[in-house]
Amino acid sequence: MNDPAERVSITIPRSVLAKFDSMLAQRGFANRSQAITEILNREIIEASSDQEDQVMAGTITLFYNTRRNNLLGTLSKIQRKHLAEVISSLHVQLENDHIMEVLVVQGPSQTLRSIANELITCKGVKTGKLNLSSTIMPPLHQKQS
Repeated sequence: MNDPAERVSITIPRSVLAKFDSMLAQRGFANRSQAITEILNREIIEASSDQEDQVMAGTITLFYNTRRNNLLGTLSKIQRKHLAEVISSLHVQLENDHIMEVLVVQGPSQTLRSIANELITCKGVKTGKLNLSSTIMPPLHQKQS
């Protein structure tokens, strides 16, 4: 379905507009409208993720050092505890015993935030981020009658 567009006018400082134009050129947006639409969609998704019962899909990206005692076991234990929400994971070996792990998740947004916080705060995790989308995956398995 084609969503009809509305024309709007905004006033912003020239310095902000110059930085915005530079950013949209670097990222490859076709025009300002496309860039503004993407930014607005991201903010709308972020705001809707605050609703506790909103089911969302997304990723949790972690960067960590494998030298930390039992970190891999701790991260695995947390993921097993949340099998209903953690759909899949990808491990990428990085330099100096580091790993980038990307988890595909789906569930209530507050639950996903809680899982991400639990993983990111493990000792040895350098950094992490949760990214959510209001578009969800179809059910993986249907119960058969």
